[in-house]
Amino acid sequence: MPSKDQQFGQESESTAVKHLKKQGYKIIEQNYRTKLGEIDIIAKEKNTIVFVEVKSRKSGSYGNPKYALTPKKMRKISMVALYFLKITNQSGAKARFDVVSITSGEKNPEIEIIKNAFDLAYK
Repeated sequence: MPSKDQQFGQESESTAVKHLKKQGYKIIEQNYRTKLGEIDIIAKEKNTIVFVEVKSRKSGSYGNPKYALTPKKMRKISMVALYFLKITNQSGAKARFDVVSITSGEKNPEIEIIKNAFDLAYK
C-alpha cells in the first residue's frame, strides 16, 4: 500500500496527465523507468517529444513546487531522456524538458506548465 506521500505523488501525476491532454499533448509513457532513473511523463506536442517532470506541493507555504527541481535531478532526467531517444531510434528528434507545477489548495489545484524548463544537463 502506498504511503500518503506516494499517493499524493500519484494523484499529482494523474492531474498533470489530464491537464497535458487538455493542452494538446499526446501521452507516450508514464513513469518511464530505467537503471539510470525515471521520467514522470513522456509526451508529444506536435512534432516535439516532451520529457515532463511533475512537481507538486500540498500548499504554497514551502514555495512554488517548480523551484524544487535540483541540478542532480535535471542530470538524471537528461540521461534517461537520451537513453529513451536512443533506444526508440529518435536520436535526431526535436525534444524539450517541461515541468508541470501543481499546488493543491483547498479548492482547485493551481497547475502551471513550464515549457523548456531546463536544457540538457551533463554536469
